[in-house]
Amino acid sequence: MGKRKDNSTNMLNEKVIMECELMYAVCKIGGRWKLLILCKLENGKLRFSEIKRLIPEITERMLALQLRELEKDGLVKRTVYAEVPPRVDYELTDISKELIPVWRQLEVWAVKHKKLVEKL
Repeated sequence: MGKRKDNSTNMLNEKVIMECELMYAVCKIGGRWKLLILCKLENGKLRFSEIKRLIPEITERMLALQLRELEKDGLVKRTVYAEVPPRVDYELTDISKELIPVWRQLEVWAVKHKKLVEKL
């Protein structure tokens, strides 16, 4: 994939969005799969195949991409064990563990919001 130009519209928009701390946080955990992957790792280490089994709708390619992004952003720790066959574990980092109460509160809000929307 090519490198984006520093003065492209996409880069300029990203710079503006990233100035807002809330938007920065949403970009790091946003999207269809990232928060769900983080939630599955809440109870401890999991292997790639275990995460895939817990989220059967995600493709292996997408899971690999999302885990790579989460690792790059410091939200997931990837540990490779020197075994045959090689074993790889994924787990939450300390900074991502701080998000657990945040997503629990979002769940509470989601339940309230769903009920409100159903009444409309």
